[in-house]
Amino acid sequence: MAESKTPKKAGVFDIRLIIALLIGGYGLVLTIMGIGFTTEEELAKAADVNINLWAGIGMLVFAALFLLWAKVRPIVVPPSSEGEGGE
Repeated sequence: MAESKTPKKAGVFDIRLIIALLIGGYGLVLTIMGIGFTTEEELAKAADVNINLWAGIGMLVFAALFLLWAKVRPIVVPPSSEGEGGE
């Protein structure tokens, strides 16, 4: 059986994509909570800083940077050496 010897990209198995998905999901939830569900009482407790909003935006930026990193420098999986050489 002839196998292709060209290297392949890791694709969805790249850990950076999984991290970006998790951080981005949490960031989206925090951003929504910061925009729509933060009360004046909660802001007073946090020295008038909407920490949910800022943390959510920071997490979304972090996730976007991870996605950009995975797109610009993909992980290349070497071709399989199965069937070559000693058993």
